[in-house]
Amino acid sequence: MISPAVSAQDVCFKYQEGTRALDRVNFHADPGEFVAMLASNGSGKTTLIKVLIGLLKPEKGKVVIHGKDLSRIAKKDLFQTVGLVLQNPVDQLFAATVEEDVAYGPRNLGFEEDEVQRRVGEALACVAASELRHRAIHHLSYGEQKRVSMAGVLAMNPSILILDEPTAGLDPAGETLMMRLLNKLNREQGITIILATHNVDLLPLFADRIYVLQRGRVLKQGPSDEIFCEHEMIRDACLRLPYIATLLHKLKQHDGVPIAGLPLTIGEARSRLLELIPDNLIVKQPEVPQ
Repeated sequence: MISPAVSAQDVCFKYQEGTRALDRVNFHADPGEFVAMLASNGSGKTTLIKVLIGLLKPEKGKVVIHGKDLSRIAKKDLFQTVGLVLQNPVDQLFAATVEEDVAYGPRNLGFEEDEVQRRVGEALACVAASELRHRAIHHLSYGEQKRVSMAGVLAMNPSILILDEPTAGLDPAGETLMMRLLNKLNREQGITIILATHNVDLLPLFADRIYVLQRGRVLKQGPSDEIFCEHEMIRDACLRLPYIATLLHKLKQHDGVPIAGLPLTIGEARSRLLELIPDNLIVKQPEVPQ
């Protein structure tokens, strides 16, 4: 039986002022899986991330990385296994140039300069930022800073990548680019992705499983179609359905439109609506010769 890439087992955490941030949380991500933590602000997702990466120590429970207790993993080994991308790239970028920043981790581990440069090039290519290599950090846009901060983590060749609100502050094009980059890392390189967010619209396209958190507890976990069919739970967690699902849910609930299931993406919605339209009203597009 293959061990999870990372798991939290009955984890509890309370801050010094008394806030109970995590209450018997069980969480896992299998190797190569794309898992999302979906929660509104203050629900414990950032605290859980810090516990998973070892920045906070749980008062109860434990975290296991590839079958080994997190408390027994040397920091040097941990940083090459699990990468953390913070919500605000300013908290992560510190060097003068992009190249220097991305090279910092491998150099700090003592790699030869040829290996350092190879890792820098590959990491920047992974996040579509090769052209930024010699750019000054303070000349980058916010979206570019996000991608460069991720490149700095990827240069350590982690098998697990944990991201806190990676699309926060990005415009729609930037959100789509970020999610496609993460999907590529996951599908093509097999990197386990754990993403914390309250943005529900892109998750059905990318996440294998979703955990819904509220007040430090896991309300439910499962694939997108199981999560978003729980309308009351989504509402109680101060979240919402994806916009396309909201529209079709209202069509079903208020107008009696017999749409099968609850489509979560535009592609699914198109298929369901086409089922309701008579064939003679559908304009068939000519096939393009191969």
